[in-house]
Amino acid sequence: MAALARTGPLLQVSKKLPVLGLTRQNCKQSTMSERPYILSSKLSDTEGIQREHAEIIKKHFNIIWFDEFLKNKEELANKIQVKLLQSLPRLKAVVSSGVGVDHLHLPLISSFGVKVTNTPHLVDNATADMGMALMLASARNIATSPDTQYMPWNWVGVEVTGATLGIIGMGRIGYKVAQRAKGFDMKILYHNRNRRTEEEERVVDASYCAKIDDLLWQSDFVMVVVNLTPQTLKLIGERELSLMKPTGTLVNISRGAVVDQDALVKALQNGTIRAAALDVTDPEPLPRIGEGNWRGGATDVEY
Repeated sequence: MAALARTGPLLQVSKKLPVLGLTRQNCKQSTMSERPYILSSKLSDTEGIQREHAEIIKKHFNIIWFDEFLKNKEELANKIQVKLLQSLPRLKAVVSSGVGVDHLHLPLISSFGVKVTNTPHLVDNATADMGMALMLASARNIATSPDTQYMPWNWVGVEVTGATLGIIGMGRIGYKVAQRAKGFDMKILYHNRNRRTEEEERVVDASYCAKIDDLLWQSDFVMVVVNLTPQTLKLIGERELSLMKPTGTLVNISRGAVVDQDALVKALQNGTIRAAALDVTDPEPLPRIGEGNWRGGATDVEY
């Protein structure tokens, strides 16, 4: 449930109270109504359900706020498990306000007749923006510069304009990254399960690499933009990192487990690659591993 709680305001809906260990008496939402109950993050104009929206929701649902749910921590698990599902016989849906559903046990949830939904287009632009921001920050040492008035020559960084960007995963977000990178006159390579159409490639001046190895050794920046699946687990490991340029930078905006974190630490410490800019890590948060460490929001930049 913790993973669900971080993804957005609306989590699940049930005809009965969808909270393990809570009763009508101790959740402060006492009602005899048969309206469904909805578990929500919090009442907030910026980080949760807006007040005017809450009033509309209350006409159709009884809201249980997540801080009340957390009072029963002993009943919670990192993921939705059998015990929780068994306690919610009328649960209708698990709603994840994000793209990835790798934090959910889909076969298990489906076996209870519960639907799972997500919002696949919600953060496409924001994620692509973050990828570009991380790449620029790592290239110019923005996050790790020790001085705001004088910068020695070795902190100047590397050029982004005209550099080669290799995008692993050319889906919606990967393509938006390519659109942005074109504005920096970058040479764009990509590796994907399915090749884009010639027209789509032409629009962003992208070249397809059928083999990931060909992308790795040519790229100055490698950006990982794939879903986490059994096939992509530790997709970037020691072998893949060794194929990158020693001046190369790895940017990960997908899922932390797509990169073998131990192999990445070793590659950074040994100088196998120049830098890594990480929006996600495995585990999170990642301990400091070098002379520079910056955190902004849900983002880590490590050198």
